[in-house]
Amino acid sequence: MLVYLRLLKESFSFAINALRNNKLRTFLSLLGVTVGIFSIIAVLAAVDSLDKTITSQLSSLDSNTMYVVNVSFGPSDVPRWQRESFDPITYNEYKSLKSSLSEAKHVAFQLGVKPENIRYESELVSGVNTVVVSNEFTDIQVLEFEKGRFYNESESNSGKAVVVIGTEIAKSLFGELEPIGKKVRLYGQKFTVIGVVKKQGSGLLGPSNDVSIFLPANFVRNKFGDNNPNNMHIVIIKPEAGADIEGLKAEIIQILRNKRGLKADEIDTFFVNIIAGLQNAIDEMLGVLNLIGWVISGFSLLVGGFGIANIMFVSVKERTNLIGIQKSLGAKNKFILFQFLFEAVILAIVGGVVGLFLVWIGTLIGSNLAEDFEFVLSPQNMLLGFFISSIIGLISGVIPALRASRLDPVEAIRTGM
Repeated sequence: MLVYLRLLKESFSFAINALRNNKLRTFLSLLGVTVGIFSIIAVLAAVDSLDKTITSQLSSLDSNTMYVVNVSFGPSDVPRWQRESFDPITYNEYKSLKSSLSEAKHVAFQLGVKPENIRYESELVSGVNTVVVSNEFTDIQVLEFEKGRFYNESESNSGKAVVVIGTEIAKSLFGELEPIGKKVRLYGQKFTVIGVVKKQGSGLLGPSNDVSIFLPANFVRNKFGDNNPNNMHIVIIKPEAGADIEGLKAEIIQILRNKRGLKADEIDTFFVNIIAGLQNAIDEMLGVLNLIGWVISGFSLLVGGFGIANIMFVSVKERTNLIGIQKSLGAKNKFILFQFLFEAVILAIVGGVVGLFLVWIGTLIGSNLAEDFEFVLSPQNMLLGFFISSIIGLISGVIPALRASRLDPVEAIRTGM
């Protein structure tokens, strides 16, 4: 064991000397490993950070939450021209689902509308994300409140002119004033502010709650009717805990088919989209990003591997005389082999550490620049960087190390002289 520790120490010394004595050559050779490790770990860190943020934003939703709408959230076998002819989900269909579904915990109705302007006295915020939903929405996508509350069932059913606003909207309209109870102008009439949603941060899957407002769906229905082609009608369903998801989906389909009078040979004219399917699609996208990162970084690692091999071949040639002396004094072939292998691995790890350091600096800068997005460099990715560096060094150093270990001591000393 002590022999190998001494060997490791000597190899480290040789590696450091190689760095000192041939700075430019070593820098250029290790640049490939540094860039390769930086590329791979940076991509993995970015994907992990993205996954963490998306997971955090989806955590307020049950993965089995269903969105019943006349469009598909993912790829569909139904031709586009046929999908575009599907009738929107109606409010009556929402009420039928709410009263009939056996394993649905909450059922909400939502209208997808265009952004609106909201005004308080002389203050105006334009293009505000407007979420038009029934009162059950807050039970499905749990909202936390900084102040006030969400509108109740009575206010929702009557379409009362009340509104819940995000923190950024509250700050823009009211500054330091108390927002609860204030009258804001929206859709040409006054609304009473009854709640302010707690700060969420930036939204990756749509506008953040911070820049959104929430108002009863029936207000918009009462004012504009149900036939506005620009509004998307959505029924959101949260199943009971432990519900048979496929059974519930089949029940939804049967109720809507009956309501729409569809015959047995006719296709469904609506889609039941499940959040879990969206999560799978996101995971597939992240997997593709990972793969692209590995492919691109692989070229840099290949170049880095050749660079280290070049250093090692030169190192063997420069130390031929020393190798001959070591072997003449009794050094075994494996001692020489491990000496050069350790040196190659150490050189590669140096390049890998620089790459990891650059990623770490990048995560700090990125997190500071993106206020609501945190870049994460996990210990697993750091260990992966060290492992890849070591493997590159090991592979790159095998042939030069074998050549050094097989040198004839007499010929090596003579050649060195």
